[in-house]
Amino acid sequence: QVQLVESGGGLVQPGGSLRLSCAASGIISSIYAMGWYRQGPGKQRELVARITPGGIIKYGDSVKGRVTISRDNAKNTVYLQMNSLEPEDTAVYYCNFDRFGAGLGYWGQGIQVTVSS
Repeated sequence: QVQLVESGGGLVQPGGSLRLSCAASGIISSIYAMGWYRQGPGKQRELVARITPGGIIKYGDSVKGRVTISRDNAKNTVYLQMNSLEPEDTAVYYCNFDRFGAGLGYWGQGIQVTVSS
């Protein structure tokens, strides 16, 4: 049974940083692209960042320059380092492991990130 578990979310002040982690079990993560998506209040789910098995990275336009995605295949884990956070970054963040296209495959349960003073 495949399971993805996110951690590292919470409340942070504007300008602050957070590091999200997503650990997978039940799959060989090295053959999957790993991604982070988010859904803010009243908004559609959007891509934050995605990294392929070969290390090709795509960032969403709204977060470019402020986030870094990385992966550790040995730990079946993907990370999202977020800096210079803004209130507009407030959302539920989901990790996704896919083999056949962005946003397909397996999803985590989501983790709340709130940016507020």
